[in-house]
Amino acid sequence: MSLWLRITAVIEALRAGEPLSVALDHLRAAPERSIAFTIGVIALGAKLAKADGVVTRDEVAMFRSVFTISAADEKHAARIFNLARQDVAGFDAYARKIAGLFPAGDPVLRDLLEGLFHIAMADGTFHPNEEAFLRAVSQEFGLNERCFTSIMARVVPGLDPDPYDLLELPQDASLDEARAAYRRLARESHPDALRARGVPDEAVKMAEDRLKALNNAWSEVQERAAA
Repeated sequence: MSLWLRITAVIEALRAGEPLSVALDHLRAAPERSIAFTIGVIALGAKLAKADGVVTRDEVAMFRSVFTISAADEKHAARIFNLARQDVAGFDAYARKIAGLFPAGDPVLRDLLEGLFHIAMADGTFHPNEEAFLRAVSQEFGLNERCFTSIMARVVPGLDPDPYDLLELPQDASLDEARAAYRRLARESHPDALRARGVPDEAVKMAEDRLKALNNAWSEVQERAAA
């Protein structure tokens, strides 16, 4: 059964009138983390779609920046999006509930936030209201400012990211500290690591760009140290 059909089965188990957020209460077991991740990205993405005042985007096109969605599964993705859009619960309530599904500091929360950044950029612009929305979600997830800055620097074009920001380090970090940070982040960003923590295959493509940015940042730090 495809990921989207599995999610549809979870939604169909909701009682009449129950909001999508209730489905998250039943996704705490490890085998269901990929479903929780996908619903979390789409649910918060639906709230994010309103942040810049534009509510006419093609929801399927938005989520293709994170997920691989076949033509056959488009209707399932759109259904989840519409259920989240209709839910009266605020984005902060969703973010808290999603954060509660994972241990504190779990890298999957970083993955989820990164997915939302990609959705924000799906129309080619990054609105100040979207940044405020994502910063609030990051805080609900318990992620620190350096993590937020690192993701933003990688995903939002035109920011001319500093390699230390990408490695989530202060500017006075030593080469040994940079090496340790690079190795940790690269290990966490390997596609197999994302799969192991429940990120569905449909979203693992995020890891490719992340690894490339981390490799470039580490190379630049080494060049500065050698200069």
